[in-house]
Amino acid sequence: MTPEEGNPYEVEGVLNPASGRGPDGEVYLLPRLVAAGNVSRIGLARVIVEDGVPVGVEREGIVLAPDRQWERGVGNAGVEDPRITWIAELDRFVMTYVAYGPLGPRTALAVSTDLREWRRLGPVMFAFDDALDTDLNLFHNKDAVFFPEPVLAPDGVRSFAVLHRPMWDLSETKADQGVLLPAGITDPRQSIWISYVPVEAVKQDLSALVLWNQHRFLAGPQYPFEVTKIGGGPAPVRIPEGWLLLHHGVTGRIEKAFDHQQNVHYAAGALILDAEDPSIVLARTAVPLLEAETEDERGGIVPNVVFPTAIEEIEGVRYVFYGMADSKIGVARLDRV
Repeated sequence: MTPEEGNPYEVEGVLNPASGRGPDGEVYLLPRLVAAGNVSRIGLARVIVEDGVPVGVEREGIVLAPDRQWERGVGNAGVEDPRITWIAELDRFVMTYVAYGPLGPRTALAVSTDLREWRRLGPVMFAFDDALDTDLNLFHNKDAVFFPEPVLAPDGVRSFAVLHRPMWDLSETKADQGVLLPAGITDPRQSIWISYVPVEAVKQDLSALVLWNQHRFLAGPQYPFEVTKIGGGPAPVRIPEGWLLLHHGVTGRIEKAFDHQQNVHYAAGALILDAEDPSIVLARTAVPLLEAETEDERGGIVPNVVFPTAIEEIEGVRYVFYGMADSKIGVARLDRV
C-alpha cells in the first residue's frame, strides 16, 4: 500500500497497519494515514488477494480520527500505530493505539465487533505498584498489544495479558527531569513490558480493559540488531512451542524521541514466550528475520525501517504486514523452517 495521489490524509505516508478478518470473511488492514503536519488517522482497507497472495488494497475510508482533546497535541496530533487482537472470549476486536495528545504519546484502547465502528475506552491507566517505586502513568508508552487468550497473572488470577513499551526519559515531557527508572531496573533503554487485566473485571465492565496491573519487565535489547531499543509488534501467535512474538529492534542514534529519525535502522526479530506464563522468554532470534533491503524500505520519511505490526493467515499461509520507512506498507511471507 502506497500513499494515494491527491489524498490529503496520506500526503506524509501510509504505514504500520493493524489487521483483522471481518464478519464478511475478508482480511482488512487498518493503516496509519499521515496528513500534512504529521496528523495521523486510522483507515480501513480490504486486502486484495490473488492466487492466495495479498497483492494490494481497496480503501474503505477512515475509522478513527484524532477528534478527542486528549488525541490532539500542539504541532502534532494523532491516533497512531494501531495493533488489533481478536479476543474470542470478549467476542470483540481490541485495538491498542497511540494517542498523541498535549503531553505526547499515550496508549489508548478502542473495541469493535466489525472493524468499522469503534468504541473508545480511553487512555490506559497503570495501577500503582509499590515494588517498582514509580508510577507508570508518568511515562510515555507505545507498542501495546493484547494476547488473544487469557493466561494466569502473577497473582494466579485469570487475566488478559498485554505488552507495552514505557519510555523512561521524562525530559520529553518536562525539561531537565531526565531518566527515571523503576526499582530494580538498571538499563534505561526502551524495552518490552507485560501487564495484566483480570478477565472477570472486564466481563463486568468492558471499560476495565484500560486498567492494567502487575507490571513486569519482559525483554530488553540483547543482540546487535536491537542494541538501541526494542518494542513489540503484532499480536502474539500461539504456536506449539508457546507464543510467537515478532518485535522490532533498533540500532543507531535517536535524537529527540518524537521527531522523525534519520540515523536509525529498524529490523524485525522474534521471541518465543512460555504458553502458560508469557512473562518468561524461552527463545529469541540473535539476528533479524527481516531487515531493510529494498528501495522502499531504505528510503522514505524515516529511512532503513521495517516495522511489523500485523499477522494474518491467508489460505493456510501466514503473512506479516509491516511499515516501510514510515512511508508505505509491505507484506512478507512468514514460513516455519
